[in-house]
Amino acid sequence: MATPETKTVQTFSIKAPDALSVMLVGDFTHWQEHPVAMKKGAGGIWTTSVQLAPGTYHYRFLVDGDWRDDPECTVRVPNPFGSENAVREVK
Repeated sequence: MATPETKTVQTFSIKAPDALSVMLVGDFTHWQEHPVAMKKGAGGIWTTSVQLAPGTYHYRFLVDGDWRDDPECTVRVPNPFGSENAVREVK
């Protein structure tokens, strides 16, 4: 009997103290098709957590409709739009 892949909780955050809306978008959300709304916390840090199966995922943030990089992520790959996607490796 096959067992489902174990998903782990992954937390994403970005500092955007003046933002009105921040969304997490990536290949795991089908990009803008199913964005994940983030919640603003102390110090203007927006966070959200999602469950992801092991694998490699590309993502970015949409801050008030503008694409933003994850400043905490050091692994990035070029995308077809002339910018870069952040990469999250889930073990």
